[in-house]
Amino acid sequence: MNEFKNDIQSKTNDVIDSGLGFVFSFVFFFVIFLIGVVFAFIGQ
Repeated sequence: MNEFKNDIQSKTNDVIDSGLGFVFSFVFFFVIFLIGVVFAFIGQ
C-alpha cells in the first residue's frame, strides 16, 4: 500500500476542493472586473 495513503491530511473529496477553488477564483476576477466597470461608468 502507498505510504502516503496511511496518513491523509484532508479526507474531503477532491472534486469539492477543486470546485471551491474554481468558484473563489471566478468570484475574485469578477469583483475586479466589476470594480473596473464601475470606474469606467463613473469616468464617463
